[in-house]
Amino acid sequence: MAPHSIGRRAFTIGAAAASGLALTRPAWAKGSVTSAIYPGSWDEAYRGIVAPALKRAHDIDLEMQPLFAVDQIAKAKAARGAPTFDVFVLDPGPRVTGINDGLFETFDPTKLGNAGKLPAGLADDKGTTVAAQVVGIGYNPKKLPAPRAWTDLFKEPFVSRLGLTGFQTTFGTVSIIEIAKAFGGSETNVEPFFTEIKKVLPQIAGIGAPAGMPGLFQQGQFDVMYTNTQTVGTLRGRGVDIEFASPESGAIAFFTTMHLAKGAAEPANAYKYLDTVIGKDVQEALMKAPYFLVPVNRDVPLDPSLPMKSLDEMSKFVRHDWSKINPLRASWIERFNKEVAK
Repeated sequence: MAPHSIGRRAFTIGAAAASGLALTRPAWAKGSVTSAIYPGSWDEAYRGIVAPALKRAHDIDLEMQPLFAVDQIAKAKAARGAPTFDVFVLDPGPRVTGINDGLFETFDPTKLGNAGKLPAGLADDKGTTVAAQVVGIGYNPKKLPAPRAWTDLFKEPFVSRLGLTGFQTTFGTVSIIEIAKAFGGSETNVEPFFTEIKKVLPQIAGIGAPAGMPGLFQQGQFDVMYTNTQTVGTLRGRGVDIEFASPESGAIAFFTTMHLAKGAAEPANAYKYLDTVIGKDVQEALMKAPYFLVPVNRDVPLDPSLPMKSLDEMSKFVRHDWSKINPLRASWIERFNKEVAK
């Protein structure tokens, strides 16, 4: 944000405090947009790549609020139609929650000049896809052969080098669902996972919080885990020996989407922001080190390390119905914490 904008914002907040007014959101300069963003690498990537691109193209300042999905939903509900940000960024489960709770404005994909560069169905009346995630198995090729199936993880030589995490993340949830399916379960029945994991629990190398898994792998605490291509790319960029394996049942694909918040203060600027995010140059830059976000713009040549040669191949990857998963997920998290991570 330009220096004069910061001064005006500080004055507005100070004046409001002096008069006893409660602001739900600062008074940004007119040429701005506020977006929720995932903390960590997403925040860094958008500050380093998207914000400058938006400023160059449209003279719009990008303000970001680092928030995990659950916090975005909670803040939007508490705001009661006066959200503190214009744009959500969400994975599939929270996206369904946001739709069901009426937290999004109706979205018009025709306002995005780059919408035609997205594969069919990735922009609709709820929002637009801004990145893909591909989930499979990460393993150390110097210590283990490539696993071929989810069931391999529960056998040697893999199980004694296996690192587990629970249902707190999208990648963890879909991976455990696929493990359950490999043992006879389904998208809504993960009982086989719990049955099988109890048989081998004393053998596994470790259980970690989602955010800690990359560091534990890097330290050699374990040598195989379910993960996404972004984590594999990040670790490989640090010099860690790691490769990505797609199980024979197929890699998993899910999409990260952005949505206009109900009551967004700057909807016109928000459309320009989203169009910038899905533009070829920005998407290509976000795909490269150190961010490794899977692009959704067809014009971006895919990195050779990704497990597909074109975005169209992702239509054959495993997908999940989060309207069925969401009602069950809290109980799965509780059970994992009690029976597995105890």
